[in-house]
Amino acid sequence: MGTFVLLHGAWHGGWVWGRVAARLRAAGHHVLAPTLTGVSDRAHLVHPGVGLGTHVHDVLALLDAEDLHDVVLVGHSYAGQVVTAVADQRPHRIARRVYLDAFAGRHGEAAIDLLPATVAEHYRSSVAGPGHGWLIPVRSLEVLGVTDHDDLAWLGPRLTPHPWLTYTEPLDLTGAHVDVPAEFVECTGWMRAFRPHADRARAAGWPVHEMPTGHEAMVTAPGALAELLARTATPGSHPVERRRVPAQERLDRALDHR
Repeated sequence: MGTFVLLHGAWHGGWVWGRVAARLRAAGHHVLAPTLTGVSDRAHLVHPGVGLGTHVHDVLALLDAEDLHDVVLVGHSYAGQVVTAVADQRPHRIARRVYLDAFAGRHGEAAIDLLPATVAEHYRSSVAGPGHGWLIPVRSLEVLGVTDHDDLAWLGPRLTPHPWLTYTEPLDLTGAHVDVPAEFVECTGWMRAFRPHADRARAAGWPVHEMPTGHEAMVTAPGALAELLARTATPGSHPVERRRVPAQERLDRALDHR
């Protein structure tokens, strides 16, 4: 059985993975779904200095404290940035990276620069206004493809503003993350803001899966998502397995990203 660490996107908390986590645990997997600093049940810790580095540290500390190995590290949306940075710093602990409708950033890229231009402008305007210059106000769930009344009633009251620095702080990578196999899951039942990242994943040779649901797949299609994730933890189920990249090649790739 596998070990999963499931990372939520902006405005959410670890609780959003509940439906998926329950299914994975019922199948015998070990699942952790932490809440990142400054949001949801950890919103009392938010301040303008909470950035991408803070969230990377959250996950690194979890991996080290729990002494986790062979982890399937899953990041939704914004958390793709966290997945990449964590895999870069702890490649020996990660068996596979999974990007769920998420940023597949490269060295020096910030999340805000990876959004479609119209969406990025909306973020900047909302941060400058109701976000007081350092918070991203909660985005409409309907825009994200959530339409069921019960889902909206469950999600809406739990979402909190997200620290802006996490979107403006760029990735600082060594290139070690390329040792860790990766997969991409694109949610195709909404505006498909992450299609360019699915295309980037294909170009890199990653397996890319499409799910006909909205951006919040862990809420709107938990059964199908849990089944797909379970397959990522099954030995021999992937056409691309881990290979060790020689140090010089890894350095060359890191320099290519800069």
